[in-house]
Amino acid sequence: MGGTGGGGGGGRKGSSTMITNESSEVEVWRIYGIDVYPDDLVRGTSSSTSSEGGSTSTSTSLPPDRAYLTPPVLSSLLSRLRIDKTEFYPLPSTSSSSSSSSSSSYPLLPPQLADARVVRRSIDARRRKGSDPKYSYVIDVTIARGIDAERELNLIHRPGRTERVAFVRGGPRKGMTAVDDPIIIAPSSSNDGATDDIHVGRPRIIIVGAGPAGLFCALSLASTGKFVPIVLERGMPVEARGKSIGALIHRREIDPESNFSFGEGGAGTWSDGKLTTRIGRNSGPVRFVLETLVKYGAPEKILVEGSPHLGTDNLVRLLRNMRTDLRSMGGEIHFGSRADKFHIKDGTIEGVGVTCTSVNERARANNSGGRENSTSQRESNKIYFSGDAVVLATGHSARDVYYELHESGVKLEAKGFAVGFRVEHPQRLINEIQYGKDWGSRVITNRISTDSVNAEYFAKDANHSNSHEGFLPVANYRLATNEAFDGISNRGAYSFCQCPGGQIVPSSTEKGELCINGMSFSKRDSLWANSALVVTVSPNDSILEPWSAHGCLAGLEFQRDMERKAFMLGGGDMRAPVQRLTDFVDGKLSESVPSSSYRLGVKSAECHNIYPAPLYHAMKNAIVTTFDKQMPGFLCDEALLHGVETRTSSPVRVLRDSTTLQAIGVDNLFPSGEGAGFAGGIVSAAVDGLFVAEAIKAKFYANNSESIFFVGSTASVGFDY
Repeated sequence: MGGTGGGGGGGRKGSSTMITNESSEVEVWRIYGIDVYPDDLVRGTSSSTSSEGGSTSTSTSLPPDRAYLTPPVLSSLLSRLRIDKTEFYPLPSTSSSSSSSSSSSYPLLPPQLADARVVRRSIDARRRKGSDPKYSYVIDVTIARGIDAERELNLIHRPGRTERVAFVRGGPRKGMTAVDDPIIIAPSSSNDGATDDIHVGRPRIIIVGAGPAGLFCALSLASTGKFVPIVLERGMPVEARGKSIGALIHRREIDPESNFSFGEGGAGTWSDGKLTTRIGRNSGPVRFVLETLVKYGAPEKILVEGSPHLGTDNLVRLLRNMRTDLRSMGGEIHFGSRADKFHIKDGTIEGVGVTCTSVNERARANNSGGRENSTSQRESNKIYFSGDAVVLATGHSARDVYYELHESGVKLEAKGFAVGFRVEHPQRLINEIQYGKDWGSRVITNRISTDSVNAEYFAKDANHSNSHEGFLPVANYRLATNEAFDGISNRGAYSFCQCPGGQIVPSSTEKGELCINGMSFSKRDSLWANSALVVTVSPNDSILEPWSAHGCLAGLEFQRDMERKAFMLGGGDMRAPVQRLTDFVDGKLSESVPSSSYRLGVKSAECHNIYPAPLYHAMKNAIVTTFDKQMPGFLCDEALLHGVETRTSSPVRVLRDSTTLQAIGVDNLFPSGEGAGFAGGIVSAAVDGLFVAEAIKAKFYANNSESIFFVGSTASVGFDY
């Protein structure tokens, strides 16, 4: 596990930017809002069309922070800096672009700049006064020695526009970033216990859950060589998990232990793999997570894309690599191992009782010669794992865990969450709404069937122009309001986990319940776009009164009841109840419904009657008064609402100390991630797992010299509705 680098920090004290200049004084400025139109990207460089839209360099050896700095982008940057474009010098070479063939096709820098790197690229589709969509870049420039940036380049520190992010006298030390931001240290060269260990041998850390929080925590601990992380995952590894999902899709057989929600990688594995986050896109921990994902096989472009995503196909390969590395560093991972008993004695957790749910894992449990024999006690298909600490990273769908924690006396509290539906539009329609008729036809996925449908749709309009040369990625969207009137007061309502070019999938974990989610493959090349449309529910919400007997678990029981209603409305065979969005607003049954990406089938139903009336009224109000105004045409007959989306976040939080990150009242129990109520997505869950790993290092090593810059910075890194 390495440190941060590449694109660097986020315009804050302690951000990091890699420097290639070897001068005695290095000055780095971050320039925002470098805009380039798609047509200019094509006309200004010899390039190949990317499935993400726009262009990339013909040299595939260049990293994206350099490959995206094409001549049109550099020209826009120099115009912004008021630099004459007539004299260019070659950019500094990198290890991946040192050959003459690579550098010869690369743009040149003027003498005022020693280096330039793209930190972020995003698409700006806001159509103000009919303007065209454009690509917007954030670029870090290293000022050449002897150049006065403020006087000669007229650079003034203005947050969000031009920011001075680094100034180092004496130049950067070899192997370090320009700003000495604390980073997680590299793996230890020794795997034997350290002399400052306050325990005998290496502490054994039981990690319950192999989602982002659990995996990143395990990898961080294993990389030190001072811990033995033992990951317990109730579901299957990604290879076998795919078979379970296939049985659900083709035979409607739901495996309560291996499905779209449970298994290696967590619920995010079969999703869009979104890497957006609210906790600081370029903060040190977030950059570390992104670069770690690249290390294990994610495409490098996630380091610079404004809205990066992985797609299920990339996640499967990446997770296999993580698993292999974790085991090579001495960690363990047990699949088909459901944690169902937390052994707490005198306020300290001592171990976890596990039920083996897979044939392979049961065979391993009964094999007295196996490696596990030294780490657990077994009886039939039951295993007891003793540990020096337990990390709880189970995700928000492991409802049985909440009940077990509650019965064990672990302190829980109700937290806000959101519920609603998943709406699906034809992707061509979203392309038109977001980009307009002239640009909607320039969306290219490189899937012939999808692209032909998009082209034919726009060709029907004789008024639209086909003069553009540039290309665009499939359009996405975000919708939100805090003024969704429910008949008494306002609620929050918003789109969530929008999946362009995706499909709707069942995320149920129990028979007799129906919950749905969205997913996309990396190319996002399906005919549909889907998104959750949800409204907020507060911990003391009046709609939860019928479930108040369940105390802090009232929200969880409410979710389950809504999923049972959806299951019955769909016909009781995993079909999804659906309703045209226009009919939902009018409160009437749809006489017919358009096609859907949901492969288990759909049934027309009165979806407007699933949730309590205040939630329906708030959703209706948001759609009519806000969403359709933010995106004219969003409310239409082709939009199909699917029920239900209830698991946007956990309705329960496991209370923990904001400094030690241990559960309040239970020593050595570390709640983490979405399920514990401290994250809201892949990246924030991974970061929280790193927070917990650093807290464990600080606890078990009295003279710990490793970075603990995560600890105590925040009690919650994710969403809190």
